[in-house]
Amino acid sequence: MTIVIREAQLTDCEWVENLMQDALEMYYGGDHRAHAKRIINAHLSGSIDHLGFFSFEQRMFIAEVNGTRAGMIHVVGKRQSTYKISPLIITQKFRNKFGLGTSLLKHVEKYAREHQARQIYCTVAEQNIAALQFFIRNGFIKAGSSDSQYKVGITETMLYKPLYGKSKIMSFDQLHVSVLPLDETNLEIKERSGSLLLEKLQDSFEGITDDWVRALFDGYDRRKTLDINTKYKLIYVATDSTGRVVGIAGATPKKGNPIKIMPIVATNIVAFEALLVDIPHQLTPYGHKLYIHINPTANEVTSLQRLGWKLDAAMPNAYHLNIITQQWSLNIGEKTMRTMRIKQRFFDLIKLGKKNLEVRVGYETINRIQVGERVLLMSHTGNLEVKVKDIRRYLTFKKMLKIEPWKQIAPDSTSNEEVLSLLERIYPQNKEKLGVVVFEFTITRK
Repeated sequence: MTIVIREAQLTDCEWVENLMQDALEMYYGGDHRAHAKRIINAHLSGSIDHLGFFSFEQRMFIAEVNGTRAGMIHVVGKRQSTYKISPLIITQKFRNKFGLGTSLLKHVEKYAREHQARQIYCTVAEQNIAALQFFIRNGFIKAGSSDSQYKVGITETMLYKPLYGKSKIMSFDQLHVSVLPLDETNLEIKERSGSLLLEKLQDSFEGITDDWVRALFDGYDRRKTLDINTKYKLIYVATDSTGRVVGIAGATPKKGNPIKIMPIVATNIVAFEALLVDIPHQLTPYGHKLYIHINPTANEVTSLQRLGWKLDAAMPNAYHLNIITQQWSLNIGEKTMRTMRIKQRFFDLIKLGKKNLEVRVGYETINRIQVGERVLLMSHTGNLEVKVKDIRRYLTFKKMLKIEPWKQIAPDSTSNEEVLSLLERIYPQNKEKLGVVVFEFTITRK
């Protein structure tokens, strides 16, 4: 079997018209044959888009299996350094065979990267469940939806995928962030957390003063009451491997069992995501839904969307004059799966079946994980469901590496010593003293 992806040719015109008419009629209004003629003619005319206001090129690629046309993808180059997929179609005969959709998508992603695009995007009818799941499975993020946008009664979903470069992903992986409940006995951490709140929140929320910070920490002192009428707080602090405070979030359980996350601040996107990933499972005993009031950056919006949070409202002047505060929410409950953040290099190795051991230190949240439990591993670009096959504990990294095979912990390393050095960089000695925990995973769903 031979699969070839080539540029569309003049002889493909009628085939493309028929394909688009048959595939799009159910979900989109309009003249699909006229649409097909316009985009393939633009492609054949040097790919230059003479009609587009925001677009500058139209490219179309055809997938063939043993010389038979099996699918197509059309992309529009935008002046904003993005590319739109419109559409991607596989013929009925070849659907769900040979990974043709993925091959076409990868071909276009490569093309977009080569042209310095920062993002690719598309829209998909929500009722087209197979197509929607396909894009999400391939790393696209759901941005939102619009009822009856292109056809009455059909909900259109907007999706996008950031085209992170390798250096960008490496920069995410170089930051080691831990999220733990505030240790009220550690006065230095408490002081740094207060300073971060004062530094980061004043531009978005009026009334952020020393008294406000003091009231927040006083609420934390009342947490053991579990009485919502005392307005008790739960506080989580994100620190890096040097102990520097890089993020903080406060949670307030409310009447009716929602939980308000406010404040939530971070000095970088890795710390922000760490708070979003680690907090939900820890808050399941306190309520059924989380909501955040925040004035997010573009990168923070991407993280919220990628991690499944939903934009509920935009509230102008709610907390600060001329500032639009947004409410985002996430449903949680007993079925909320425990999550574990993992670096992209290790995530990829687990997915390939080359790594099945993950090493952590004995934080309380880590020690609560049990054999047989399902855990969602999350990198900056995707997630993977695994099952905990076994858990083994050691006093130190050195003792652990005398028994556990280092190649199953970090297969891309070159020696036992290199793995030891890696672990010691991530977890300084005061963290290692908590104990070393080794998880053995099996993949349950890719």
